[in-house]
Amino acid sequence: MYVQVLPEYGLVCDPMIGVVTTAGESLAPIIEKVGDLEAIADDMVNMLAGEGNFLASFPNRENALPTAGAATAFWYGLAVGLLIAGVYVFHLL
Repeated sequence: MYVQVLPEYGLVCDPMIGVVTTAGESLAPIIEKVGDLEAIADDMVNMLAGEGNFLASFPNRENALPTAGAATAFWYGLAVGLLIAGVYVFHLL
């Protein structure tokens, strides 16, 4: 005996075991997609360290993240610094 959980997706629950599963359909495509999403999520988390490669990057691009981060920080720092200097100068007028 099974309990319908989501009939539009074919999901049923076995109350004796307590497992939600599909009613006669395979979960292999979903498990493959979950594996792909886990690899992408791990790649996004590893970007925070600034070391290593992206999953889909070209070879010998290990220092791309620190270089891009330094350039971005420089330009944002310049923009904020000029904004503060402009406010200070116009305040003195």
